[in-house]
Amino acid sequence: MGTLRIISKSSKPFSGRIEAGQALARQLQEFRSQKPAVLGIPRGGIIIAQQIAEALEADLDIVLSHKLGAPGNPELAIGAVCEDGKLFLDERITSYVGADDAYIEQEKARQLQQITRRIQQYREVLPKLSLQERVVIITDDGVATGATAQAALWAVRQEKPQKIVAALPVGPEDTLKKLSEDADQTVCLQAPPFFSALSQFYLQFTQVEDQELLEILEAENKRRSK
Repeated sequence: MGTLRIISKSSKPFSGRIEAGQALARQLQEFRSQKPAVLGIPRGGIIIAQQIAEALEADLDIVLSHKLGAPGNPELAIGAVCEDGKLFLDERITSYVGADDAYIEQEKARQLQQITRRIQQYREVLPKLSLQERVVIITDDGVATGATAQAALWAVRQEKPQKIVAALPVGPEDTLKKLSEDADQTVCLQAPPFFSALSQFYLQFTQVEDQELLEILEAENKRRSK
């Protein structure tokens, strides 16, 4: 289990994702000299990741992974499929929920089918970074159950990074504790005592469209080419 650092228990909303990302970046300055890779979970996480990457002068990318849901309980993650098709399974959970090989293969195929279009679309614009032996910061605009973030942590771990840091603006403390088991360090700005929906912690929480995400990826690709 890694370390967990919660900055406050405040319920005060952020004005938007840009403010949240900038505030989070201030808590991650210790990694600036390590030239980290900052990965945003699409789509809202890419705005947060962009702010962190700019502040730390880091490489920016996205993490494309999908959780494998448990039989009869799709929100419970039993594993994750990476964008290259690699599979990670939490053997304890798969055994507990009775997910056999046939179910796992079916669920893997279903999740890969869902992300194939996104992989093709996004990777045409920004080639995937190599994460081996790198400090990797994974971020999103917040977590509720944490299943999507957990899948991202599992997927990135398969690439053998030096260190994984989960960095989040807001989330429930119990979810953060669970995520910290799969990250080397977890940093969260706010863990409010009452959490109903992520949108309650943002004054502006509009959906991030594909076009905006692609523009960010295009800008990063041009920066890498310099």
